[in-house]
Amino acid sequence: MSDVRTTCAYCGVGCGIIATPDGSGGAVIVGDAKHPANFGRLCTKGTTLGHTLSLEDRLLNPMIGGVQATWNEATDLVAKKFKETIEEHGPDSVAFYVSGQLLTEDYYVANKLMKGFIGSANIDTNSRLCMASSVAGHKRAFGTDTVPGTYADLDEADLIVLVGSNLAWCHPVLHQRIIAAQEQRGLKIVNIDPRRTATSDMADMHLGIAPGGDVALFNGLLKYLGDAGKIDAEYIAKHVNGFADAMAAVTPYSLGHVSSLTGLTPQELEEFYCTYAKTERVVTIYSQGVNQASDGTDKVNAIINCHLATGRIGGAGQGPFSVTGQPNAMGGREVGGLANMLAAHLDIENPDHRDMVQDFWNSPTLPTQAGLKAVDMFKACASGKIKALWVMCTNPAVSMPRADDVAAAIEVVDFVVVSDIVEETDTTVLADVLLPAAGWGEKDGTVTNSERRISRQRAFLPLPEQARPDWKIICDVAKKMGWGADFSYQGPHEIFKEWASQTYLSVLAGKDLDLTALSEISVDRYEGLEPVQWPVRPDGGDTRFFENGGFFTSDAKARMLAVHAQANSAICDLKYPYILNTGRVRDHWHTLTRTAKSAVLSQHISEPFLQINAADAADIGVETADLVQVNSPYGTAVLRAQVSDRQQVGQVFAPLHWTGQFSAKGRIDVVVPDLVDPVSGQPELKRTAVGISKFHARWFGFGICLNRPSIDSYYWASSRVKNGWRIEIADSNAPESFEGYVRETLNCPQGQAVSYQDPASGQQRLVIVDRGVVIGAFFAGPSPVYAARGFVSDALGQKDYKNLLAGASGADAPDIGPVICNCFNVGVNQITNAVLSGQARDLGDIGRLLQAGTNCGSCRPEISNLIANYRPKIAAE
Repeated sequence: MSDVRTTCAYCGVGCGIIATPDGSGGAVIVGDAKHPANFGRLCTKGTTLGHTLSLEDRLLNPMIGGVQATWNEATDLVAKKFKETIEEHGPDSVAFYVSGQLLTEDYYVANKLMKGFIGSANIDTNSRLCMASSVAGHKRAFGTDTVPGTYADLDEADLIVLVGSNLAWCHPVLHQRIIAAQEQRGLKIVNIDPRRTATSDMADMHLGIAPGGDVALFNGLLKYLGDAGKIDAEYIAKHVNGFADAMAAVTPYSLGHVSSLTGLTPQELEEFYCTYAKTERVVTIYSQGVNQASDGTDKVNAIINCHLATGRIGGAGQGPFSVTGQPNAMGGREVGGLANMLAAHLDIENPDHRDMVQDFWNSPTLPTQAGLKAVDMFKACASGKIKALWVMCTNPAVSMPRADDVAAAIEVVDFVVVSDIVEETDTTVLADVLLPAAGWGEKDGTVTNSERRISRQRAFLPLPEQARPDWKIICDVAKKMGWGADFSYQGPHEIFKEWASQTYLSVLAGKDLDLTALSEISVDRYEGLEPVQWPVRPDGGDTRFFENGGFFTSDAKARMLAVHAQANSAICDLKYPYILNTGRVRDHWHTLTRTAKSAVLSQHISEPFLQINAADAADIGVETADLVQVNSPYGTAVLRAQVSDRQQVGQVFAPLHWTGQFSAKGRIDVVVPDLVDPVSGQPELKRTAVGISKFHARWFGFGICLNRPSIDSYYWASSRVKNGWRIEIADSNAPESFEGYVRETLNCPQGQAVSYQDPASGQQRLVIVDRGVVIGAFFAGPSPVYAARGFVSDALGQKDYKNLLAGASGADAPDIGPVICNCFNVGVNQITNAVLSGQARDLGDIGRLLQAGTNCGSCRPEISNLIANYRPKIAAE
């Protein structure tokens, strides 16, 4: 098969990809130089997409009660159960929980089925956890969910303010674009984040704000802009309401008051405010650190207020810019995938909008009020109100706050369906029926990225065994529920065409979303559709918004809102004295179902961790590599301690990715409360009061094996390596039979064991060799195990196991250390040695010496940080 142009499966940047199938079920992946989202750039996750296409662990056949079934049996049962439940208990007794990783066509038919034919608004999405506050803030300010920014603005701006966004790790291709502008034309970057991240290292100014301080910070900025005479009175008079009330609300926000609420010094505030005030072309990029808060919507509006007051919106290089976390979070918003929206940006509370949508679909009913948002949906599951639940393409038993309670709530539901590509997740194990969905590379449709650009995802692999596209699964069930004529699509082209036609309702309602130029799109044009930014009007026209007003309110004026900072205290107490922040790491994605398949991605960070300041670690009595227990009233997690000056005192950070399939105690959302923003319904995931204590294990282990391990220990974490698996273990006591335990855990009943024991230190080591090849190794002791993990892992499947029992490669092959550059397998020790030796003083030198940082660029921020940390030692010599 020839090259196929498609779109990346990960974040909301929406990078274009060229996939070339390799004939063995995989593909070679390169960036698409013609795609305007990335111009050929890819991050490390996108580059390794070809590593994630194996059918190992895939759900390939329908399952009923754990037993393989036919599609006819499965869809019959789903349709029957949902229909009976609706007839007995009403339409609000059922719910769909969907995902920003669905394609727009999938999302459209799911929304159509639930709202237009079942007659309930109980369809919500995991995008509620990432972008709902942006949606609500946009609607309050602009009248509709319009993202005014475009990626081209990043090339035009003179100042970019990054708020609650570790762009270097979460949206690396955009970060590289910004860094290029910084290097080429002196763009200034301000990074606002409670912790110092890879993004902070590349910024001109890092503001280590107190968690929850964003409203106060931007209220203070608005006051400063007013005092400095930087208000655009003409723009406000023509295009803005609410200015006087907003300005009155910020009167108390002097530098001193803002300092007390944000933890920033008056000098830091003055420098930031002055830089913003004197720079006309400002883009404020914000992401989960803003949205995932109990006052997330107010944070969004506080940011937007500053842009409206100065008229810095809609022009080149100007405006607030929400960057989405998932590949199709925007597409889901467009088709009404949230419980409080209708398709085409129409409002569910508006009877005229409801009438238009119902007429368009010719549907029997339409809900008259918003449905259950994510947190409330699972509470309704727990209470028995929801009696039939369909989860599509997401893993709420890991990703939702109070995740243990969510898992328990799903178990309460009478009938649970899960459509997924993976057979065993924390959520699929709770299902009555499993439906095998097509994965990335196997399905066709569209996605919309953060700048409103629609791109095609195209299939380049055949559907494996019984897997089907999500749209087809949904339509098959709809037909069996009695609505066959309304869900008789022959392919995604027909769905997209109907969806584009429906956006005419948005035009009629005076809204922003217009795809009407694509409403008669042919099959051939759909197949060849180039990336296109909406609005896509028949007469063409500008795709920018708001430079000259034209807001989507009744009087076409934007609204500035008077917002007030929450009291930023009293969330901690003696029992829970630390503030937990959660987020992503560079090389993993959501709940690991895709990225954990790649040994390359797992070598950067392979174990769940808690990043903690050295002073707090000393108080608790832990050091790097110790295990710590994180507690809240809702649950407990056990993580590997990572002591770092990147965390402020009193604050800790843990990644969200680890699941019950890859760790015993790594599901961090079990400790997070279900506190939500009252406007958006988005949970607070960035500010949880927790207690932390050392986990006093008496026995630690590290091992490698060819086959997936079978682990029975209190703490464990597993990850892929080149030829198999790596595991970390800790428990209260050592096993009675060391060799027996190792063979059972590593799934190595055969082979010859070579062992070493030191009774004095308690160290035990075992290497298992079969026909001269290493098939397993295990290192254990009463404290965290020292071994060169990379060297040991590389020995798996090899015949040369010299020095393996020692756990280190020896002087002839120095340990490269933890891998920083995945593309060229370059470790931290190689980089620091190059810097310390005087051979490398900048990124260019490292690239020439080691190749690190010269391909996808995802590692460049970390390399720069290493250079900065070690370069002074060169000068001292």
